[in-house]
Amino acid sequence: MMASVTVAPEPGLREPSGNTFGVDRLPDEMNDMKIRDDKEMEAAIVDGNGTEAGHIIVTTIGGRNGQPKQTISYMAERVVGNGSFGVVFQAKCLETGETVAIKKVLQDKRYKNRELQTMRLLDHPNVVALKHCFFSTTEKDELYLNLVLEYVPETVHRVIKHYNKMNQRMPMIYVKLYTYQIFRALAYIHGAIGVCHRDIKPQNLLVNPHTHQVKLCDFGSAKVLVRGEPNISYICSRYYRAPELIFGATEYTTAIDIWSAGCVMAELLLGQPLFPGESGVDQLVEIIKIFHKRMPPEAVDLVSRLLQYSPTLRSSALEVLIHPFFDELRDPNTRLPNGRFIPPLFNFKSHELKGVPMEMLVRLIPEHARKQCAFLGL
Repeated sequence: MMASVTVAPEPGLREPSGNTFGVDRLPDEMNDMKIRDDKEMEAAIVDGNGTEAGHIIVTTIGGRNGQPKQTISYMAERVVGNGSFGVVFQAKCLETGETVAIKKVLQDKRYKNRELQTMRLLDHPNVVALKHCFFSTTEKDELYLNLVLEYVPETVHRVIKHYNKMNQRMPMIYVKLYTYQIFRALAYIHGAIGVCHRDIKPQNLLVNPHTHQVKLCDFGSAKVLVRGEPNISYICSRYYRAPELIFGATEYTTAIDIWSAGCVMAELLLGQPLFPGESGVDQLVEIIKIFHKRMPPEAVDLVSRLLQYSPTLRSSALEVLIHPFFDELRDPNTRLPNGRFIPPLFNFKSHELKGVPMEMLVRLIPEHARKQCAFLGL
């Protein structure tokens, strides 16, 4: 497998080494990595870290089954996120003008990357899409995996901060829309794919501020949970950790994501984390009292079904979607505050609803949306 690459600085910006690099082959582990839709990703080896503004990263896709190879160039624009995993930067595809996010993670050559394997399985309107990927190296011969993802400009975390800054409550229609889409994403990854996300928090929920479509991102901690196989309990961000994780359980289920998403829903309603780590018991009692007093009864009912201490008593993601709290979203006359249509919520694919009983389907898909799901025969 041959691969070549160039990293070209934008005119006026100096490339630190001034070199272009070529490489003969990658470790064998890399050669059997395939991307969804079978476009073969050539292993582009890129010099330097490639995330400085103006760097141009050139890579190749295609070249299988008689298809012509296609060169794709990305210009790095700005870093949008940093973490222990590496860096996420915004970039522009020079051929199409499309903006993308590139997540760059250090790759251990001995292992396949679990995040890449998970992302290849995912295809859902409420999950961030993997466009393609490539490998890059630095002068120290460190290998990086670059995941090219669709770019979504905002996060639920920043939207919550925005309303707090203005001393306003988030409009209830947005709380319903965001919560519904979070649970639709979870119903898909838990049910259709069998994956637990393990790091649900407002920072990992992307929002398009114009359409209010929500997309779950960052599958760096995600895992297929197998009954009887232990998992690490030190997972998930602290305000959103289920009780069983706090107590060090290693045999947990996808119900940990349900707890986390319940915490996010409560935060959308309150404008602050429900269980901030620094709070004493007295403070928690006050927060819960306020919650009961100020919130609509359906919201209190739903949150109480999500934040059950026992994981087996928590609602499943699919059960959440049919809760009366979301009835307004099923009304064909519901609009956004600016008068625009709400994003599509009922465009289910057959694999999303596999094995769902008929009485649940009837409550899940309102009459006006059933044409979209003709395969159900409703």
